[in-house]
Amino acid sequence: MWCYRGGSISAEPRINDRIRVPEVRLVGPSGEQVGIVPLAKALELAQEYDLDLVEVAATARPPVCKLMDYGKFKYESAMKAREARKNQAHTVIKEMKLRPKIDPHDYDTKKGHVVRFLKQGDKVKITIMFRGREQSRPELGFRLLQRLASDVEDLGFIESNPKQDGRNMIMVLGPHKKKTEAMAEAREAQAARKAGSAKAHADAPAEAEAEAEAEAESPTETPSEA
Repeated sequence: MWCYRGGSISAEPRINDRIRVPEVRLVGPSGEQVGIVPLAKALELAQEYDLDLVEVAATARPPVCKLMDYGKFKYESAMKAREARKNQAHTVIKEMKLRPKIDPHDYDTKKGHVVRFLKQGDKVKITIMFRGREQSRPELGFRLLQRLASDVEDLGFIESNPKQDGRNMIMVLGPHKKKTEAMAEAREAQAARKAGSAKAHADAPAEAEAEAEAEAESPTETPSEA
């Protein structure tokens, strides 16, 4: 009776002499269908093209194999997976805490943070913290949350309405822009800034040279004789 005793199972496809079947359905380097050929013939063609014979459909009968540069294929696949992870949007919930009697300057500062988070495509959890007698005035917190939501309505919307949670009142704002859109815009803005900086550095010597030439060509004033 066969028993698996552990160890990793390779997800790598079988290539070249690791393929153990009498014949394969062969696909050429450009995707053309060669047909069913003996394994020995397929390996001979792989050697002739200086490529690898890679089993791409092991469960087919006969298995499907393709002629390709396996090292290059693995590298390109890894790069694509890396780029996909880089562009993957992760939902992030930021939190901003306020007091019901917050002063105007602090409110503007906190609102600025909320604006920045929403522009980045992140959700924002707004928490109003009540202390002492403030707990008997929940309407203060509710009005403050409504004011904040109104101030940032161009960037976000109320995803979760204000609700009391013990001594706190909580509201969640969601961004109008998706995270992927915000990330793409941030990359474009960064590229534009770099391009502008590079252009400014490139133009500086030319401007200095033009100024020097203009100064050299301008007539020199000489004192008049009395």
